[in-house]
Amino acid sequence: MHLGSIARKRRTVAVLLLMSALLGLSPHGLAQTTPIVKTEGGDIQGVAERNVLAFKGIPFAAPPVGELRWRAPKPADPWPGVRRGDAFARGCIATPSVTADAGGDSGPHSEDCLYLNVWTPKADSAAKLPVMVWIHGGAYLFGSGAVTIYNGAPLASKGAVVVTLNYRLMQLGFFAHPALEADSPGGPANFGLLDQIAALTWVQQNIARFGGDPGNVTIFGQSAGAKSVLALFASPPARGLFHKGIALSSYVVPDAPRTKALEVGTKVAVALGLDGANATAAQLRAVPAARFGEIKGQGLSNAPVPISGDVVLPQSIQAAFTAGRQARLPLIVGSTSDDSSVAAAFGIDAVALLKRLGAAGFLVRALYPGAKDDTELARQATRDLVFTMPARWIADHHAKRAPTWRYYFDYSAVKTRRTFANGVPHGAEVPYVLNTVDIFEGTKKIATAEDLEFARSTSDYLFEFARTGKPAAGDSPAWPSHRARQDRTLILGETIEARSNFMRARLNIFLGAGRVLDRVLGRR
Repeated sequence: MHLGSIARKRRTVAVLLLMSALLGLSPHGLAQTTPIVKTEGGDIQGVAERNVLAFKGIPFAAPPVGELRWRAPKPADPWPGVRRGDAFARGCIATPSVTADAGGDSGPHSEDCLYLNVWTPKADSAAKLPVMVWIHGGAYLFGSGAVTIYNGAPLASKGAVVVTLNYRLMQLGFFAHPALEADSPGGPANFGLLDQIAALTWVQQNIARFGGDPGNVTIFGQSAGAKSVLALFASPPARGLFHKGIALSSYVVPDAPRTKALEVGTKVAVALGLDGANATAAQLRAVPAARFGEIKGQGLSNAPVPISGDVVLPQSIQAAFTAGRQARLPLIVGSTSDDSSVAAAFGIDAVALLKRLGAAGFLVRALYPGAKDDTELARQATRDLVFTMPARWIADHHAKRAPTWRYYFDYSAVKTRRTFANGVPHGAEVPYVLNTVDIFEGTKKIATAEDLEFARSTSDYLFEFARTGKPAAGDSPAWPSHRARQDRTLILGETIEARSNFMRARLNIFLGAGRVLDRVLGRR
């Protein structure tokens, strides 16, 4: 090509690039979707992500550091100028060495961690889209709203505004100590739950500007996230901040009474090198935050449960649902076919549990005629006592007061079915529920067309529940509501189907065996 022609071509390209910049176009001719949203804290600029808009690392509360450690979250200070929303903030101090594949956060951690993330198909205040707020699990020991498996883009592409959030964990999030008690008798101990409430308050104040409807907010979470959903249903300060809930694989482990939490707090002070119950609040607040991620030993945490007996949970979750004092809002509850895979992490030895049943163990054996040995029997019994039965119990009690749906998740990825012959492990349902199978590191390399279609259907049920208050999924089977006297469960497996009286006889025996359950849980 002649040199003059090359020069003219370069000038033409330069002019086109300049015009594109002036018109807000990319070099490929596509409009740059980087809107600026005005929140109460300041302006934030989003980024385009998988055909939706993402706004990451938005502060919803002031950093809980220094004198704000172990206090209710305070409003975040406004920021000047335009904040970039293209990167996640640091996760809260957590148990180390838990990978993102296991639901942990592989990124850096900080005590300054109260941030949330928003995905939306349109940042239009007139859109009034359903809002779905995801509360991560992790036994109140690890996790963050930034883990890839929780990416909100797929649900946002269906038409929801999706929010993920961080909340304080471990001893920084769920803690009581005599020194704090002296400063604020009967004051908060569930600081992590207060963070969740602060995030929901932020949603009420700001989500309309991202296209969401503050009058249609669904909270949902798995494991400790599900425990949080039920805690928020039971919590008076959370009333009016959400309108529906989804609890995935909550568990029977009872909330920690405040008296026990005070004993734990004293042991924590000793482990930190302080004078146990005599440690002062100032001394406790002077401990470097990273130290809480390093202390090890039995009885040094209230995990995996919140604390009953504070302003957030004046009574336990179980007591609130028994008395009918929970929020009377639509609720979905359920579990997986091998939730007992996490029992050891909860300090439960399945085989030892079976032995603790004593004479009642003979009855349990009769309930599982297909179990080939004690290991298999213990696995199935633990699954049902710790996970399946609590979902049924919650469904029975809540159905007396509000619309309730129950599910049982039994779908494994096509290429892992031999690996997970016992069923779906604890947490393995999450990429299907959030439709992140083709994003999450643990599934995207093995995902088949069948897996992706199942994820689409499963997430459709929950999206429609968030949108309308009733779970539905196009041509998939109808999901009937659950009632105590009309036991209906949706089986989410290779075949999706509604069943009546699912495990009813077995679970009825467990529900009626209060003394047996106390023995299983080691209650006094």
